[in-house]
Amino acid sequence: MTDQEFEASVLTKGAMMLKRCQDNWDDPGREKGLSEALAYNQKIWTIFQAALVQSDSPMPEMLKKNILSLSVLFDKQAFEVMSDPAPQKLTLLININLNIAAGLRGNR
Repeated sequence: MTDQEFEASVLTKGAMMLKRCQDNWDDPGREKGLSEALAYNQKIWTIFQAALVQSDSPMPEMLKKNILSLSVLFDKQAFEVMSDPAPQKLTLLININLNIAAGLRGNR
């Protein structure tokens, strides 16, 4: 598995965790599942952020800036979900992960 394939699979897993919460919003274990899904996704994006700001990152500067902007949007939306949970608020987070994963796999 290449680094890009691994990153894509991690992002997809994060999206699926969020989607499960969204699809099962009224389940009794939602709070725990949502907390775990958000924590998992925040770890992913924190790792990406740390890697992107490294001076030796081989990624083109414009792409780094775009992904960092997405990471800020992701963080903002995740905090919004934490402060006022609602299933429709997960859609943006799910879509960001799936679109980045698709790009990493070469599927636009």
